[in-house]
Amino acid sequence: MMFKKAFSLLLMSLFIVSLCAYDVPIAKIEDDSTLRAILKDTWFLEAPYKVLALKPLLRTLPGGDTIEVRVEGNKNEFGVVLARERNKAYPGWAQGSWVFTRRRDTGAAVRIRTFLRSDPNVYVQFRPMTADKSAMDVVVYDAYLIHSLPIPFSFDRLLTLSVKEVLAAVGDKFPRTYFEPLPALYKDTGTFIAGVQAYLPGLTFRDDGAIDDSGNYVFIETGERQLGTEGLNCSGFAKWVIDGLVRPITGKRLAIDRLKAHYGNRGNSFSMVYDDVRDPFFGLDWIRNLASAAGSAILSPSYGTLDEFEVRTWRFPSIMLRSNTGTITESYVGFMEDAGFTIEGLYPLLYMLAIDEPGWFYLAAVNDASGPRPSLRQYFHIAVLVPYFNEQGNFEITVFESAAETNFKNFRTRYPQGTCVNLVRIPVSSRFEP
Repeated sequence: MMFKKAFSLLLMSLFIVSLCAYDVPIAKIEDDSTLRAILKDTWFLEAPYKVLALKPLLRTLPGGDTIEVRVEGNKNEFGVVLARERNKAYPGWAQGSWVFTRRRDTGAAVRIRTFLRSDPNVYVQFRPMTADKSAMDVVVYDAYLIHSLPIPFSFDRLLTLSVKEVLAAVGDKFPRTYFEPLPALYKDTGTFIAGVQAYLPGLTFRDDGAIDDSGNYVFIETGERQLGTEGLNCSGFAKWVIDGLVRPITGKRLAIDRLKAHYGNRGNSFSMVYDDVRDPFFGLDWIRNLASAAGSAILSPSYGTLDEFEVRTWRFPSIMLRSNTGTITESYVGFMEDAGFTIEGLYPLLYMLAIDEPGWFYLAAVNDASGPRPSLRQYFHIAVLVPYFNEQGNFEITVFESAAETNFKNFRTRYPQGTCVNLVRIPVSSRFEP
Protein backbone atom coordinates (compact mmCIF):
# COMPACT_ATOMS: atom_id res chain seq x y z
CA MET A 1 0.00 0.00 0.00
CA MET A 2 1.24 3.44 -0.87
CA PHE A 3 0.78 4.91 2.62
CA LYS A 4 3.12 2.21 3.99
CA LYS A 5 5.75 3.12 1.41
CA ALA A 6 5.45 6.80 2.35
CA PHE A 7 5.75 5.88 6.04
CA SER A 8 8.93 3.87 5.38
CA LEU A 9 10.59 6.84 3.70
CA LEU A 10 9.54 9.12 6.56
CA LEU A 11 10.82 6.67 9.14
CA MET A 12 14.19 6.37 7.46
CA SER A 13 14.64 10.14 7.31
CA LEU A 14 13.53 10.79 10.88
CA PHE A 15 14.72 7.72 12.78
CA ILE A 16 15.86 9.58 15.85
CA VAL A 17 14.51 9.93 19.35
CA SER A 18 13.50 13.43 20.32
CA LEU A 19 15.93 14.96 22.80
CA CYS A 20 12.92 16.52 24.53
CA ALA A 21 11.32 13.17 25.35
CA TYR A 22 11.39 12.07 28.98
CA ASP A 23 11.30 8.35 28.25
CA VAL A 24 14.22 6.25 27.05
CA PRO A 25 14.28 3.04 24.99
CA ILE A 26 13.29 0.01 27.08
CA ALA A 27 16.86 -1.32 27.01
CA LYS A 28 18.03 1.80 28.86
CA ILE A 29 15.50 1.67 31.73
CA GLU A 30 17.55 1.19 34.90
CA ASP A 31 17.04 -2.24 36.44
CA ASP A 32 15.57 -2.32 39.96
CA SER A 33 15.62 -6.11 40.53
CA THR A 34 18.39 -5.85 43.17
CA LEU A 35 16.28 -3.40 45.17
CA ARG A 36 13.28 -5.70 44.87
CA ALA A 37 15.34 -8.59 46.22
CA ILE A 38 16.18 -6.46 49.29
CA LEU A 39 12.53 -5.52 49.79
CA LYS A 40 11.05 -8.97 49.16
CA ASP A 41 10.80 -10.44 52.65
CA THR A 42 9.47 -7.29 54.33
CA TRP A 43 7.42 -5.59 51.61
CA PHE A 44 6.29 -8.49 49.39
CA LEU A 45 5.83 -11.55 51.61
CA GLU A 46 4.79 -10.26 55.03
CA ALA A 47 1.20 -10.47 56.23
CA PRO A 48 -1.03 -7.79 54.70
CA TYR A 49 -1.56 -5.90 57.97
CA LYS A 50 2.21 -5.57 58.43
CA VAL A 51 2.82 -4.38 54.87
CA LEU A 52 -0.04 -1.88 55.09
CA ALA A 53 1.59 -0.38 58.18
CA LEU A 54 4.91 0.33 56.42
CA LYS A 55 5.85 3.96 55.81
CA PRO A 56 7.03 5.17 52.39
CA LEU A 57 10.76 5.30 51.77
CA LEU A 58 13.05 6.64 49.08
CA ARG A 59 15.84 4.65 47.44
CA THR A 60 18.33 5.61 44.75
CA LEU A 61 19.51 3.06 42.21
CA PRO A 62 23.21 2.85 41.24
CA GLY A 63 22.51 4.62 37.94
CA GLY A 64 20.83 7.55 39.68
CA ASP A 65 17.11 6.80 39.34
CA THR A 66 15.17 7.64 42.50
CA ILE A 67 12.33 5.35 43.61
CA GLU A 68 9.64 5.89 46.20
CA VAL A 69 8.51 2.62 47.79
CA ARG A 70 4.98 2.89 49.17
CA VAL A 71 1.74 0.97 49.72
CA GLU A 72 -1.58 1.83 48.08
CA GLY A 73 -4.86 -0.03 48.34
CA ASN A 74 -8.62 -0.32 48.33
CA LYS A 75 -11.06 -2.45 50.31
CA ASN A 76 -10.18 -5.62 48.37
CA GLU A 77 -6.55 -5.24 47.26
CA PHE A 78 -3.34 -3.44 48.11
CA GLY A 79 -0.21 -2.85 46.10
CA VAL A 80 3.46 -2.26 46.84
CA VAL A 81 4.50 0.50 44.44
CA LEU A 82 8.06 1.14 43.33
CA ALA A 83 7.41 4.54 41.76
CA ARG A 84 10.06 6.21 39.60
CA GLU A 85 10.61 9.95 39.84
CA ARG A 86 9.13 12.11 37.09
CA ASN A 87 9.12 15.91 37.25
CA LYS A 88 9.90 15.84 41.00
CA ALA A 89 6.91 13.57 41.70
CA TYR A 90 6.33 9.82 42.00
CA PRO A 91 3.06 9.09 40.18
CA GLY A 92 3.45 5.31 40.12
CA TRP A 93 3.20 5.06 36.32
CA ALA A 94 6.40 6.85 35.30
CA GLN A 95 8.63 4.76 33.05
CA GLY A 96 10.25 1.94 35.03
CA SER A 97 7.67 1.92 37.83
CA TRP A 98 6.70 -1.52 39.18
CA VAL A 99 3.60 -2.51 41.22
CA PHE A 100 2.94 -5.79 43.07
CA THR A 101 -0.74 -6.28 43.98
CA ARG A 102 -2.12 -8.71 46.59
CA ARG A 103 -5.50 -9.52 48.11
CA ARG A 104 -6.12 -7.67 51.35
CA ASP A 105 -7.96 -10.55 53.05
CA THR A 106 -5.71 -13.52 52.23
CA GLY A 107 -2.51 -11.88 51.05
CA ALA A 108 -2.61 -13.93 47.85
CA ALA A 109 -0.69 -12.55 44.88
CA VAL A 110 -2.87 -10.96 42.18
CA ARG A 111 -0.54 -9.36 39.64
CA ILE A 112 2.69 -7.52 38.90
CA ARG A 113 2.36 -4.50 36.65
CA THR A 114 5.31 -2.67 35.12
CA PHE A 115 5.21 0.56 33.16
CA LEU A 116 7.66 0.65 30.26
CA ARG A 117 6.33 4.05 29.15
CA SER A 118 5.31 7.04 31.23
CA ASP A 119 1.64 6.42 30.52
CA PRO A 120 -0.80 4.87 33.02
CA ASN A 121 -2.74 3.31 30.13
CA VAL A 122 0.20 1.38 28.62
CA TYR A 123 1.73 -1.45 30.65
CA VAL A 124 2.83 -5.06 30.90
CA GLN A 125 1.49 -7.25 33.67
CA PHE A 126 2.09 -10.76 35.01
CA ARG A 127 -0.33 -13.05 36.85
CA PRO A 128 0.11 -16.37 38.68
CA MET A 129 -0.59 -19.37 36.44
CA THR A 130 1.02 -22.65 37.61
CA ALA A 131 3.83 -23.57 39.98
CA ASP A 132 6.48 -22.89 37.35
CA LYS A 133 4.71 -20.57 34.89
CA SER A 134 3.07 -17.17 34.90
CA ALA A 135 0.71 -15.40 32.48
CA MET A 136 1.73 -12.22 30.70
CA ASP A 137 -0.58 -9.47 29.44
CA VAL A 138 0.29 -6.43 27.32
CA VAL A 139 -2.31 -3.67 27.63
CA VAL A 140 -2.69 -0.47 25.62
CA TYR A 141 -5.62 1.78 26.56
CA ASP A 142 -7.75 -1.14 27.81
CA ALA A 143 -6.98 -3.31 24.79
CA TYR A 144 -5.01 -6.53 25.12
CA LEU A 145 -2.26 -6.84 22.54
CA ILE A 146 -1.30 -10.01 24.42
CA HIS A 147 -3.58 -11.81 26.87
CA SER A 148 -2.55 -14.71 29.13
CA LEU A 149 0.66 -15.61 27.30
CA PRO A 150 2.41 -18.39 29.31
CA ILE A 151 5.98 -17.49 30.29
CA PRO A 152 8.56 -19.87 31.85
CA PHE A 153 8.91 -18.16 35.23
CA SER A 154 7.15 -18.82 38.50
CA PHE A 155 5.34 -15.83 39.93
CA ASP A 156 7.62 -15.86 42.98
CA ARG A 157 10.62 -15.64 40.65
CA LEU A 158 9.12 -12.58 38.95
CA LEU A 159 9.18 -10.67 42.23
CA THR A 160 12.96 -10.27 41.92
CA LEU A 161 13.62 -10.95 38.24
CA SER A 162 14.77 -8.25 35.85
CA VAL A 163 11.94 -7.15 33.54
CA LYS A 164 14.41 -7.11 30.66
CA GLU A 165 15.15 -10.81 31.25
CA VAL A 166 11.44 -11.61 31.05
CA LEU A 167 11.04 -9.66 27.80
CA ALA A 168 14.10 -11.38 26.35
CA ALA A 169 12.47 -14.75 27.06
CA VAL A 170 9.29 -13.63 25.31
CA GLY A 171 11.28 -12.45 22.28
CA ASP A 172 9.42 -11.25 19.21
CA LYS A 173 6.06 -11.93 20.84
CA PHE A 174 6.49 -8.73 22.83
CA PRO A 175 5.18 -5.80 20.68
CA ARG A 176 8.07 -3.48 21.51
CA THR A 177 7.21 -0.95 18.80
CA TYR A 178 4.15 0.21 20.78
CA PHE A 179 6.33 1.12 23.75
CA GLU A 180 8.97 3.13 21.89
CA PRO A 181 7.35 5.89 19.79
CA LEU A 182 9.59 8.45 18.12
CA PRO A 183 8.30 11.97 18.90
CA ALA A 184 10.37 13.54 16.11
CA LEU A 185 8.14 11.81 13.55
CA TYR A 186 5.19 14.04 14.50
CA LYS A 187 6.68 17.47 13.87
CA ASP A 188 4.53 18.14 10.79
CA THR A 189 1.46 16.90 12.67
CA GLY A 190 2.04 19.54 15.34
CA THR A 191 2.39 22.20 12.63
CA PHE A 192 -0.86 21.04 11.00
CA ILE A 193 -2.75 21.16 14.31
CA ALA A 194 -1.49 24.68 15.01
CA GLY A 195 -2.52 25.73 11.51
CA VAL A 196 -6.11 24.55 12.02
CA GLN A 197 -6.28 26.10 15.49
CA ALA A 198 -5.20 29.50 14.13
CA TYR A 199 -8.29 29.72 11.91
CA LEU A 200 -10.89 28.40 14.36
CA PRO A 201 -11.77 31.77 15.97
CA GLY A 202 -13.11 32.93 12.61
CA LEU A 203 -15.46 29.98 12.17
CA THR A 204 -19.09 29.54 13.27
CA PHE A 205 -21.36 26.51 13.35
CA ARG A 206 -24.39 26.46 11.09
CA ASP A 207 -26.58 23.46 10.36
CA ASP A 208 -26.01 21.97 6.89
CA GLY A 209 -23.39 24.64 6.20
CA ALA A 210 -20.32 24.34 3.95
CA ILE A 211 -18.09 26.41 1.66
CA ASP A 212 -18.45 25.51 -2.02
CA ASP A 213 -15.71 25.41 -4.66
CA SER A 214 -16.25 29.12 -5.38
CA GLY A 215 -15.66 30.11 -1.76
CA ASN A 216 -19.31 30.81 -0.94
CA TYR A 217 -21.06 29.68 2.23
CA VAL A 218 -23.91 27.47 1.07
CA PHE A 219 -26.25 24.75 2.30
CA ILE A 220 -25.04 21.24 1.46
CA GLU A 221 -28.46 19.86 0.60
CA THR A 222 -29.59 22.58 -1.81
CA GLY A 223 -26.44 24.50 -2.75
CA GLU A 224 -28.22 27.78 -1.93
CA ARG A 225 -26.24 30.69 -0.48
CA GLN A 226 -26.45 31.19 3.28
CA LEU A 227 -28.04 34.41 4.52
CA GLY A 228 -27.25 36.00 7.85
CA THR A 229 -24.56 34.34 9.99
CA GLU A 230 -22.44 32.07 7.80
CA GLY A 231 -21.12 28.82 9.16
CA LEU A 232 -20.20 25.14 8.84
CA ASN A 233 -21.70 21.96 10.17
CA CYS A 234 -19.63 18.83 10.93
CA SER A 235 -19.52 17.75 7.27
CA GLY A 236 -18.79 21.24 6.00
CA PHE A 237 -16.04 21.64 8.58
CA ALA A 238 -14.36 18.38 7.52
CA LYS A 239 -14.44 19.67 3.94
CA TRP A 240 -12.93 22.96 5.13
CA VAL A 241 -10.03 21.06 6.71
CA ILE A 242 -9.35 19.03 3.57
CA ASP A 243 -9.71 22.14 1.38
CA GLY A 244 -6.99 23.69 3.54
CA LEU A 245 -4.63 20.89 2.53
CA VAL A 246 -5.68 20.48 -1.11
CA ARG A 247 -6.12 24.11 -2.14
CA PRO A 248 -2.42 25.09 -1.76
CA ILE A 249 -1.59 22.28 -4.21
CA THR A 250 -4.42 22.43 -6.76
CA GLY A 251 -5.47 26.05 -6.35
CA LYS A 252 -9.10 24.99 -5.93
CA ARG A 253 -11.56 23.94 -3.25
CA LEU A 254 -13.49 20.70 -3.66
CA ALA A 255 -16.92 20.67 -5.28
CA ILE A 256 -19.75 19.67 -2.94
CA ASP A 257 -21.55 17.51 -5.50
CA ARG A 258 -18.41 15.39 -5.87
CA LEU A 259 -18.34 14.73 -2.13
CA LYS A 260 -22.01 13.69 -2.03
CA ALA A 261 -21.53 11.01 -4.69
CA HIS A 262 -21.74 7.34 -3.67
CA TYR A 263 -18.28 5.89 -3.07
CA GLY A 264 -17.51 2.19 -3.03
CA ASN A 265 -19.63 -0.65 -1.77
CA ARG A 266 -21.99 0.26 1.05
CA GLY A 267 -25.30 -0.99 2.18
CA ASN A 268 -27.42 -3.66 0.50
CA SER A 269 -30.52 -4.01 -1.62
CA PHE A 270 -32.69 -3.18 1.38
CA SER A 271 -30.90 0.06 2.34
CA MET A 272 -30.59 1.20 -1.29
CA VAL A 273 -34.37 1.68 -1.36
CA TYR A 274 -33.95 4.43 1.26
CA ASP A 275 -30.92 6.17 -0.27
CA ASP A 276 -32.95 9.04 -1.70
CA VAL A 277 -35.34 9.33 1.25
CA ARG A 278 -33.02 9.00 4.26
CA ASP A 279 -29.52 9.10 2.71
CA PRO A 280 -28.18 6.79 5.47
CA PHE A 281 -24.63 6.61 4.05
CA PHE A 282 -24.13 10.32 3.44
CA GLY A 283 -21.39 10.63 6.07
CA LEU A 284 -19.55 7.55 4.80
CA ASP A 285 -19.62 8.75 1.18
CA TRP A 286 -18.51 12.22 2.29
CA ILE A 287 -15.38 11.13 4.20
CA ARG A 288 -14.43 8.59 1.53
CA ASN A 289 -14.59 11.23 -1.18
CA LEU A 290 -12.61 13.65 0.98
CA ALA A 291 -9.93 11.03 1.63
CA SER A 292 -9.70 10.15 -2.06
CA ALA A 293 -9.33 13.80 -3.05
CA ALA A 294 -6.74 14.51 -0.34
CA GLY A 295 -4.63 11.46 -1.13
CA SER A 296 -4.71 12.12 -4.86
CA ALA A 297 -3.64 15.75 -4.44
CA ILE A 298 -1.05 15.40 -1.67
CA LEU A 299 0.53 12.05 -2.57
CA SER A 300 -0.29 10.91 -6.09
CA PRO A 301 -3.18 10.90 -8.58
CA SER A 302 -3.16 7.12 -8.30
CA TYR A 303 -3.75 7.29 -4.55
CA GLY A 304 -7.50 7.25 -4.19
CA THR A 305 -8.74 3.71 -3.76
CA LEU A 306 -10.67 2.44 -0.77
CA ASP A 307 -7.97 -0.14 0.02
CA GLU A 308 -5.44 2.66 0.38
CA PHE A 309 -7.25 5.08 2.65
CA GLU A 310 -9.91 3.24 4.65
CA VAL A 311 -8.77 1.87 8.01
CA ARG A 312 -9.68 -1.82 8.17
CA THR A 313 -7.04 -3.47 10.36
CA TRP A 314 -6.56 -3.69 14.11
CA ARG A 315 -4.04 -5.48 16.33
CA PHE A 316 -5.82 -6.34 19.58
CA PRO A 317 -7.86 -9.52 20.04
CA SER A 318 -9.73 -8.46 23.17
CA ILE A 319 -10.63 -5.39 25.18
CA MET A 320 -11.65 -4.39 28.70
CA LEU A 321 -15.10 -2.88 29.09
CA ARG A 322 -15.59 -0.76 32.20
CA SER A 323 -18.85 0.08 33.94
CA ASN A 324 -20.14 1.01 37.38
CA THR A 325 -20.42 -2.69 38.22
CA GLY A 326 -16.85 -3.60 37.29
CA THR A 327 -14.61 -4.55 34.38
CA ILE A 328 -15.04 -7.44 31.98
CA THR A 329 -12.89 -8.68 29.12
CA GLU A 330 -14.48 -9.38 25.75
CA SER A 331 -13.25 -10.33 22.31
CA TYR A 332 -13.04 -7.31 20.02
CA VAL A 333 -14.88 -7.79 16.76
CA GLY A 334 -12.73 -5.26 14.87
CA PHE A 335 -13.68 -3.82 11.50
CA MET A 336 -17.20 -4.39 10.21
CA GLU A 337 -18.39 -3.61 6.70
CA ASP A 338 -20.71 -0.60 6.50
CA ALA A 339 -19.95 0.29 10.14
CA GLY A 340 -16.23 0.44 10.93
CA PHE A 341 -15.10 -0.09 14.52
CA THR A 342 -17.14 0.02 17.71
CA ILE A 343 -16.26 3.12 19.70
CA GLU A 344 -15.03 1.05 22.68
CA GLY A 345 -11.91 0.17 20.70
CA LEU A 346 -11.24 3.62 19.26
CA TYR A 347 -8.72 4.76 21.90
CA PRO A 348 -6.27 1.83 21.49
CA LEU A 349 -6.84 1.80 17.74
CA LEU A 350 -5.76 5.44 17.43
CA TYR A 351 -2.77 4.84 19.73
CA MET A 352 -1.55 2.03 17.49
CA LEU A 353 -2.30 3.93 14.29
CA ALA A 354 -0.26 6.86 15.59
CA ILE A 355 2.75 4.56 15.96
CA ASP A 356 2.17 2.51 12.82
CA GLU A 357 1.32 5.51 10.61
CA PRO A 358 3.01 8.72 11.78
CA GLY A 359 2.20 11.61 9.47
CA TRP A 360 -1.50 10.77 9.07
CA PHE A 361 -4.74 11.88 10.65
CA TYR A 362 -8.28 10.52 10.35
CA LEU A 363 -11.79 11.53 9.41
CA ALA A 364 -14.31 9.68 11.53
CA ALA A 365 -17.91 9.03 10.46
CA VAL A 366 -20.04 8.10 13.48
CA ASN A 367 -22.95 5.75 12.89
CA ASP A 368 -25.48 3.49 14.58
CA ALA A 369 -28.63 1.56 13.80
CA SER A 370 -31.04 3.85 15.64
CA GLY A 371 -33.59 6.20 14.14
CA PRO A 372 -37.06 5.84 12.64
CA ARG A 373 -38.34 2.49 11.45
CA PRO A 374 -37.34 0.60 9.47
CA SER A 375 -34.05 0.53 11.38
CA LEU A 376 -31.08 1.44 9.18
CA ARG A 377 -27.44 2.09 9.95
CA GLN A 378 -27.25 5.88 9.74
CA TYR A 379 -24.09 7.99 9.51
CA PHE A 380 -24.92 11.11 11.52
CA HIS A 381 -21.69 12.88 12.53
CA ILE A 382 -18.19 13.56 11.20
CA ALA A 383 -15.09 14.53 13.18
CA VAL A 384 -11.39 15.07 12.57
CA LEU A 385 -9.15 12.94 14.82
CA VAL A 386 -5.42 13.66 15.02
CA PRO A 387 -3.46 11.13 17.13
CA TYR A 388 0.22 11.88 17.74
CA PHE A 389 3.03 11.96 20.28
CA ASN A 390 4.11 15.38 21.51
CA GLU A 391 7.71 16.51 22.04
CA GLN A 392 7.76 14.96 25.52
CA GLY A 393 6.66 11.61 24.09
CA ASN A 394 3.13 11.80 25.51
CA PHE A 395 0.25 10.39 23.46
CA GLU A 396 -2.44 12.92 22.56
CA ILE A 397 -5.51 13.01 20.32
CA THR A 398 -6.63 16.40 19.03
CA VAL A 399 -10.28 16.50 17.99
CA PHE A 400 -11.81 19.03 15.61
CA GLU A 401 -15.52 18.92 14.85
CA SER A 402 -18.31 21.28 13.81
CA ALA A 403 -16.08 24.36 13.50
CA ALA A 404 -14.45 23.90 16.93
CA GLU A 405 -11.77 22.03 18.84
CA THR A 406 -13.22 19.64 21.41
CA ASN A 407 -11.49 16.78 23.24
CA PHE A 408 -11.30 13.03 22.81
CA LYS A 409 -12.81 12.12 26.18
CA ASN A 410 -15.90 14.13 25.30
CA PHE A 411 -16.07 12.55 21.86
CA ARG A 412 -15.60 8.97 23.09
CA THR A 413 -18.04 9.14 26.01
CA ARG A 414 -20.71 11.06 24.11
CA TYR A 415 -21.99 7.91 22.43
CA PRO A 416 -23.17 4.62 24.02
CA GLN A 417 -21.33 1.33 23.68
CA GLY A 418 -22.00 -0.25 20.31
CA THR A 419 -21.85 3.03 18.40
CA CYS A 420 -19.51 2.62 15.43
CA VAL A 421 -16.91 4.82 13.78
CA ASN A 422 -15.63 4.42 10.24
CA LEU A 423 -12.16 5.90 9.69
CA VAL A 424 -10.32 7.12 6.61
CA ARG A 425 -6.70 8.25 6.68
CA ILE A 426 -5.50 11.63 5.43
CA PRO A 427 -1.82 12.50 4.89
CA VAL A 428 -0.60 15.38 7.03
CA SER A 429 0.78 18.45 5.30
CA SER A 430 2.47 21.28 7.17
CA ARG A 431 0.97 23.74 4.65
CA PHE A 432 -2.60 24.60 5.60
CA GLU A 433 -4.45 27.35 3.74
CA PRO A 434 -8.27 26.95 3.78
